[in-house]
Amino acid sequence: MTGPPGADETEAERRQRRARFLRELAEARELRNRVQPRRAKAARLRHAMRMRTFRW
Repeated sequence: MTGPPGADETEAERRQRRARFLRELAEARELRNRVQPRRAKAARLRHAMRMRTFRW
């Protein structure tokens, strides 16, 4: 079975890579929110509305 390159990495390596990706993603989001506060506020309100109308 031939998987993607690096398929033999350990679970710990995968978790570390994922954690780094999520940190960078959060950082990028914060930067975008600082650069475009009005759009960020609108996105927050849309998200809040979606969460209120979502049925659990």
